[in-house]
Amino acid sequence: MPERIGKALDRVEKAETVGSLKRHGALYTLWAVWAFIILALTGPRDLAPVPALKITGRDLAIVLDLSGSMVRDDFFLDGQKVTRYEAVTKVGAEFARRRAGDRVALIVFGSEAYYAAPFTFDTEAIARRIETSVIGISGRATNMSDGLGLALKRMETSTAESRVVILLSDGVNNMGATDPLGVAELAAEMDVRVHTIALGPKDLSTAEEGERGVVDAATLRAISEISGGESFRVKTTEDLVTVTAALDRLEATESQGLAAEVFQEYWMWPAALAALLSVGLAWRAGQ
Repeated sequence: MPERIGKALDRVEKAETVGSLKRHGALYTLWAVWAFIILALTGPRDLAPVPALKITGRDLAIVLDLSGSMVRDDFFLDGQKVTRYEAVTKVGAEFARRRAGDRVALIVFGSEAYYAAPFTFDTEAIARRIETSVIGISGRATNMSDGLGLALKRMETSTAESRVVILLSDGVNNMGATDPLGVAELAAEMDVRVHTIALGPKDLSTAEEGERGVVDAATLRAISEISGGESFRVKTTEDLVTVTAALDRLEATESQGLAAEVFQEYWMWPAALAALLSVGLAWRAGQ
């Protein structure tokens, strides 16, 4: 009998000890939760080193022909027959993405010209805008004079050390009251170089009379010569890729960009620990 009473007392003592340990453990856990919450609220963070973007000192305007003739499917891309529009948007978007450090703008034209994207260092945004452009949105004629003129107008207040326009067209200027060569002379006066890309298998100078879908390569060449730029003739997608690689090598003055202060936040870690401990307390209380 005394032996049974002793064992019962031992069990009671052990139970009280376990209960005491559980109560103390819960209390310590609550204090830990409180400490982690306070630590999270203080917003711990560290200044992360971010290399500054090299700025080229160049404003580059891409002037893109979106006239009706761009729907002609006389190009090949990855072994598939594609329209001029599909070839230009794919290669053009890749070109824009490689312009890190340039301030790039996009002007598109058909019957009218409009500003599709302002000058920005966000070349990815320009690339996406090229990829989502729509043929005929500005009319189906070819008004390269207004397209180039709008690019020059946007460059009037530019303070960039180098100002460049890349003008791509697959047709003949048949809209607008301004002579393209007169606009090229204005570009020369403004010290803006215009590089031109004549796109399309057939040239106006060798095409049959009245033939459609031909490009006026002579006028585009004259525009580039007057403004001090270069002219490129593109008959295939491979030519287009070669041209964009050549344009990638445009000279520019590099300078160190402005360094941004970017903070690495750490508050989420103590907050997560506090949440996990709280879940554990709730689970134990439910048992």
